[in-house]
Amino acid sequence: MSAPLARLMGRIGVIAVVTALVSLIGIQYARVIGRDVALAHDLRAAQRDVAALKVKRAFQAREIRRLSDPRGAVPEIHDRLHLVGDKEAIIYLKRSGEQP
Repeated sequence: MSAPLARLMGRIGVIAVVTALVSLIGIQYARVIGRDVALAHDLRAAQRDVAALKVKRAFQAREIRRLSDPRGAVPEIHDRLHLVGDKEAIIYLKRSGEQP
């Protein structure tokens, strides 16, 4: 083999190795970036869930406070259980235009 041809083959080999390394590094970065994007979406979904659960917990705490007081519990007992006390009655009203 002649010297210029050997040098050309050596350069082509180096370029091939460098291209392979750059490709492998690029693929690894793409995988890491894809995983980061997926985790960012999961994090946002978890943060939305946490916010929704905080709102639900606040609502439930208000309900507990309301039902712990007899003034709040009595209307709930009337509505849910249809129970009345002595000298009490439940009157059901029908909106106009409703069919029985």
